[in-house]
Amino acid sequence: MLDDKYKTTAIRMNKAGGTAVPVDENLIGLLKLIITEEDDLDFINKTFRRKASQTMEQLKESSGRSEEELLEKVVALAKKGVMFNQPNRSGVMVYKLMPFVDVGLFEYTFMGPLERNEHNIKLAELYSNMFDKLFGMVQNNYDKIIPMLLDQPIVDRTVPLLKNKETGENVEISINKDLDVPEEKIIPSQDIEEIINKFDDIAVGHCFCRHLKDMTDDPCKMDGPRENCFTFGKSAHHVAENGFGRMVSKEEAMKIMREAEEAGLIHKAYHPHFDIHKDETSVCNCCNCCCGQAGINTPTRSWVRYISAINQDKCVSCGTCIEKCQFNALEMNDDNKAERVNDDCMGCGICAVSCPENAIIMEERPRKVSILPLKITN
Repeated sequence: MLDDKYKTTAIRMNKAGGTAVPVDENLIGLLKLIITEEDDLDFINKTFRRKASQTMEQLKESSGRSEEELLEKVVALAKKGVMFNQPNRSGVMVYKLMPFVDVGLFEYTFMGPLERNEHNIKLAELYSNMFDKLFGMVQNNYDKIIPMLLDQPIVDRTVPLLKNKETGENVEISINKDLDVPEEKIIPSQDIEEIINKFDDIAVGHCFCRHLKDMTDDPCKMDGPRENCFTFGKSAHHVAENGFGRMVSKEEAMKIMREAEEAGLIHKAYHPHFDIHKDETSVCNCCNCCCGQAGINTPTRSWVRYISAINQDKCVSCGTCIEKCQFNALEMNDDNKAERVNDDCMGCGICAVSCPENAIIMEERPRKVSILPLKITN
C-alpha cells in the first residue's frame, strides 16, 4: 500500500538525524504534500535503508540506478528539502537524506519564499500539529524527559550585542575575578560582524519559525524582519542552489543583522557537532514567541559568555530593559529599580544596548544556560 511506503520513508527520515517526530497520520499527510511521486518513495526506502549519507558510488550500489538517474533524482529531492547534496571537506560529493527537523525538511521548506496558497497553508498546519504533538510528548513525560535533555550537548551559542543604541558607546564588560572562569584555547567570536567577516559564501533565507507562524495566522509579536536566517560555506551554496534563500555580500549581511538587532532579536550561532570552537555553520535571529531555540514550548540549551548586571545608581526606572528581555530575567525591585532575578539570562546584551542610561554592564560568566518550558498542570 502507498501509505505503507510513506510510513517507511518517514521512518528513514527520522533515522537520518535531528529530532525524531511521531510517525502518524499527520506526518504521512505532510509527506504526501511534499513527495508526490511513488518512485521517490521507492528510491528513499531502498537506497537509505542502512546509511543516511552516501557518496555517488555508494548510491549506485545501494539503489541499483545509473549515475545519470541518480543525479536527476537527488537534485529534484534536494529542491524539496528532502536531501542535502554538497561536497565534504575532502571535496567528495555527499548525498544525505534529511530528517524532518533540526536541521532538515522543515527548516529548508520555510526558509524559502512561500506563496500564501492552499497548499502552503495546509503544509504549515500539518507542521504546527507536529510541533504541538512534540510539545505534548514533553509535557506528558516532563519529569523523565527534562533531566535527559539537560544531559544533552548544547544546541547553539548566544552572540551578544555590545554597543549601546542610545549613546553609541560600547557596553561595559566586567570580569569577575572571584568566578572560576574556565580557560579556553580558542575564544569563539563574540561579535556578529567578526563572524560575518570570516566567510566569503553567505546565504540568507526567511526565519522558518516566524514564517510558519505567519502562515498559520499567528504572527510574531515582535515587529522584526523575516529574511534573516543565515548559512555559511557549503550550507550557503545548498540554500541558494535549491531556492531556499539567496547569496548576499558581507555588507548586505551586516545590514540585515543590524535590522534584526534594532527589532530586538537574538543572534544564535550554530556550530558543527555542537563544538563552539569550530567555525559557525549558521546564525539565526530569534524571538521567544516563535523560535524553538529561544525557549518557545521546547527546552533549549545555549552556550553563553556573559550575564547582565544593573548599576542601581544609574538606573532611572524606565523599564526598557525589562520590556526588551525575552527571558523574564529582569524585574523591578522594591526600590523601583531594574534587577536581574534569576540566572536564565542568555547574555544576549539586548537589555544593555537598549538602556538609555547605559546602566547595564555584562559580566563575563561562561556557562551553559537551559531554558525549559513551563510544566503545565491541570
